[in-house]
Amino acid sequence: MRVVIVTESFPPDVNGVAHCALQTARHLVDRGHAPVVVAPAPAPGHKPDAFAPCPVVHVPSLPLPGYPQVRVALPSRRLAATLVEHRADVVHLASPFVLGVRGMAAAARLGIPAVAVYQTDLAGYARTYMGAGEAAAWRRIRSVHGAADLTLAPSSAALHDLETHGVPRVELWPRGVDTERFRPDRRDEALRRELAPNGELIVGYVGRLAPEKQVELLAGVCGLDGVRVVIVGDGPSRPGLEQALPGAVFLGRRTGDDLARVFASFDVFAHTGPFETFCQTVQEAMAGGLPVVAPAAGGPLDLVAHGHTGLLVPPRDATAVRDAVRSLAADPGLRAAFGAAGRATVEDRTWAAVGDRLIGHYTKVLAGRRTAVAA
Repeated sequence: MRVVIVTESFPPDVNGVAHCALQTARHLVDRGHAPVVVAPAPAPGHKPDAFAPCPVVHVPSLPLPGYPQVRVALPSRRLAATLVEHRADVVHLASPFVLGVRGMAAAARLGIPAVAVYQTDLAGYARTYMGAGEAAAWRRIRSVHGAADLTLAPSSAALHDLETHGVPRVELWPRGVDTERFRPDRRDEALRRELAPNGELIVGYVGRLAPEKQVELLAGVCGLDGVRVVIVGDGPSRPGLEQALPGAVFLGRRTGDDLARVFASFDVFAHTGPFETFCQTVQEAMAGGLPVVAPAAGGPLDLVAHGHTGLLVPPRDATAVRDAVRSLAADPGLRAAFGAAGRATVEDRTWAAVGDRLIGHYTKVLAGRRTAVAA
C-alpha cells in the first residue's frame, strides 16, 4: 500500500501529532508498505529526524506568531506533486488544520481516498486563546473532516464530540505506547537525589508549557510538605510558570530514553490540561508504573480507571489536584497498587497493535471506494 502521510508536525518537533505520525510511518514500513511524509520544514538550525523510516518532503513554513515552537506550512506545489509522484493509494491526514486542509483538497482533486486523524481540540484552544470562537472552530472541523472518507478519533470522548457536532463517518483509533522504552525499571535513584535532595515525593508533569495545558493548577501541589514538583517540557508559558510554581524544578525538553528515565523516577504523574483528545503522556506514565492524577475530561477518561490506576479530578480545579496528590503522597501502598495496575493496563497497547488497526481502516476505506466505483 502506498501512503502519503500529510502531517502538521513531524520530528524534530516534540508533540503528540509529530510522535504519532512518526510511529505510523515506522509501522507501515515494518509491515512492508511504502509511506512518504509531507510536513512543514523545521525551524532553521533544527535538523530533521535522522531516523525517519521513510522519505520526508518538507514544505516551506513560518513560526506561528506568539508560539514559535509551532511551524505553519506555506502554500507549496510540493504537496500535490508528492501525491502524484508517489502514486498514493491513500492519504493519511494527521490533525489536518493548514497543510492537512491542502492535502485533503489535493486528494479530492486526484480522486485519492483520505483518512483524517482528529488529534487537536481546536474548539478548546479557541476558548483558551480567544475566549470565544468555539462555534467557528467546529464549523472548520466539520468542513475539513466531512470531506474525508473516514475520520479517526483517538478516544471515546473525542468520538462523541465529533458525532455530536455533525462530523460523519467517525471511528475509534487510539494511540500506542512504547512499553519497552517506558517501564518502571528505568527508575534512577541518582536522578531522584538530584531532583529531591531531601527525599521529597516527586510529582511530575510532562508536556507543552502553554496556556491550554493549565500547568499553573499545580501551584497548590508545590505548597505541600514533602513534595517536589518537576516540570518537563517547554513552551511560551514557561516564564510565567516559573513564577507561579515556587520550588518546582524545570528540566526543559527531554526525549527518548532520557525522558523514560525521568518518567520512571517520578512518584506521581499529574496532568492538568482539560482539552486532551487522547493524552499520550498519561499512557507513558502508566507504562512507567506511575499512579496518575488527571482531569475527568477528554482522553484521560479512557485511560485512567479512577480508584484503580489513578485519580480523576474535576477539570480546572486546583484544589482537587492538590488533594488528590496529597492522598497519594500519604499512602505508598496505594501508589504502588495504582502504578502496577497502570502498567498492566497498557502492556498490550503497543504501536504494532494500534498500527495494524490503522491498516485495517485503510483497507476498509479502499474497499469502499472500489465498491462505489463498481456501482
